[in-house]
Amino acid sequence: MNRAGRALVGITLAVLVFVGVAVGAAATWFRNAVYVDHALPAAQTDVVIPRGSTFAEVIAALDHDRVLAHPLAFRILARLRRVEAAVKAGEYRFPPHQSSDEILKRLVRGEQFALWVTIPEGYTARQIARVLADHGLHDAAAYDGIFLHRRIVVDGTRTANLEGYLFPSTYLVPTDDDPATVARILVDQFRKELPPDAAARAAALHLTVPQVVTVASLVEREGKVDGERPLIASVIYNRLRLGMPLEVDASIEYTFAQHHDVITKRDLEVDSPYNTYRRTGLPPTPIANPGKPSLEAAFHPARSEFLYYVAKGDGSHAFAKTLSEHNANVERYLK
Repeated sequence: MNRAGRALVGITLAVLVFVGVAVGAAATWFRNAVYVDHALPAAQTDVVIPRGSTFAEVIAALDHDRVLAHPLAFRILARLRRVEAAVKAGEYRFPPHQSSDEILKRLVRGEQFALWVTIPEGYTARQIARVLADHGLHDAAAYDGIFLHRRIVVDGTRTANLEGYLFPSTYLVPTDDDPATVARILVDQFRKELPPDAAARAAALHLTVPQVVTVASLVEREGKVDGERPLIASVIYNRLRLGMPLEVDASIEYTFAQHHDVITKRDLEVDSPYNTYRRTGLPPTPIANPGKPSLEAAFHPARSEFLYYVAKGDGSHAFAKTLSEHNANVERYLK
């Protein structure tokens, strides 16, 4: 072998030795960073992982709250295990001195201290109970016992139960909260979402605040388009003022244990205080839990002379002042 060949072999061996040392050093660093280093978190730390967070955003949140000592090693570990998409949103409580391996396992197993729960607008108290139970936050019966039997005072008036006052929104619910505490969270949010002039507006409408909330619940179940909700509220108030039955199908459905896709003539004969075809005035309680647009519509209805409306099939409604106009709309949209 000539001198040039020997030099090439020497360089190759040197490169291989360097690469071997580098790989060994990297492996040692990775192992220590992932399994050995327990420096962080220095104390018990709670971290919220928002819904829809990317894995990069998860790492940023953990790094910001001083949970991760080695964000790069954490990212590599997750990629090697192919669990980047398996991290569950929620609030986590990390004990002090956790390794990156322990932190990642906690996130993938979903050992949240609090869970994200969405309560849809228009859900009844029983439906909300089942949503919470489906998230593993106690059983539905326990919530029913609170939601349907606990009473609160709203602007000086005691409610029959919590129907209508469990505000629909997305909540971060602690997993160790009991049903009474969860109910208080939802009711407290309802109080925050009430229009600031709720008492004055209810008085102007010659109703109590809970009665206006009942109107809001009817608007919630009847309306699909936010812009129409004030008009639907005006129809309800116009009928109340004239002593006409409200004739709201959703109020009849509230009396049934199971959902009815279509309200039949036989259903209209049910003897119930919620049957707004047979009885005048408002139902005795809200029939659902209204969201912000329906609350605003009920406390600030449109000014109109409408007494009727009919669904047009696209989520909107056709409004009418007279029965003949209404019958024409029914003929047009329901036949």
